[in-house]
Amino acid sequence: MQAHARARRWTLAALLGLAGAANATDSRPVFEDTLAQRLQACTACHGAQGRAAPDGYYPRIAGKPAGYLYHQLQNFRDGRRPYRLMAQMLQPLGDDYLRTMAEHFAQLDLPYPAPSPVQASPQALQRGATLARHGDASRQIPACAQCHGARLTGMLPTTPGLLGLPRDYLNAQMGAWRTGLRRAHAPDCMATLAQRLDAEDVSAVASWLASQPLPADTRPAPAATALPMACGSTYTAPEAR
Repeated sequence: MQAHARARRWTLAALLGLAGAANATDSRPVFEDTLAQRLQACTACHGAQGRAAPDGYYPRIAGKPAGYLYHQLQNFRDGRRPYRLMAQMLQPLGDDYLRTMAEHFAQLDLPYPAPSPVQASPQALQRGATLARHGDASRQIPACAQCHGARLTGMLPTTPGLLGLPRDYLNAQMGAWRTGLRRAHAPDCMATLAQRLDAEDVSAVASWLASQPLPADTRPAPAATALPMACGSTYTAPEAR
C-alpha cells in the first residue's frame, strides 16, 4: 500500500510538473518569422518602425530613400562609417539582405513629430536658411536643396532628407565628414563641403534644419537630371557579392 501511495504521489508530481512546463511554454511570446520581427534589432535603437530614438542620437530611418539606406548599411559593414555595434550586426549579411532591409524601411510612410525648440539667434537661423536654400557661390558651396530636394526631404535614389533630424545629429555628421571619420566612395562631396563650411556655418545650418516643420508631403523628390558636383555618395555598388 505504501509503495502504491508513493507511486501515485510521484505520478501526480510528474503530471503537475508537465502541466507547469506546458503553461510556461504557452505563456512565451509567439515568434513570427517575418522581416519586421527580424528587424527589431534595428528598431531597438532607431525607434518603433524606425521613427528615431527620443535621445536624438539614433536617426530616423523610416521613409529614407532605399538607395541611401542600402549604402549606409554597406558603409557600416565595410568600415567606411565606423560604429562597432552596427558593424558587428551587419558583418554576416550579404548585399541582397541589406537591400531587403533598406527597402523595408524606405517604404514606411509615417508621420513626423513636431520639431523640438532650438536655441539659436535670429541671425544664425537666417544664415542657416540662406545656406540651405541658396548656398554660397563665393565659396563654392551649393545649396543643400540642390542635392537633398527642394523640400529637403531627400532625393531619389540615394540622398537622404535633412528635415526631421536633431541638431546634435546633424552637427555630429558634419564633424565626421570633416575629420574623415565618415567616408564615401570618391569623390567624397560631403567631405569637401564640410571643409568649406566653418564651425559657425555648420551650427547655423543644423539649427535651421532642426527647427523646421516637415511639409505635408515628406517623400523624397524624384532624381535630378544633374547634381551641382560629383559625389561618391551616389555610388551604385554591385548587386551582390
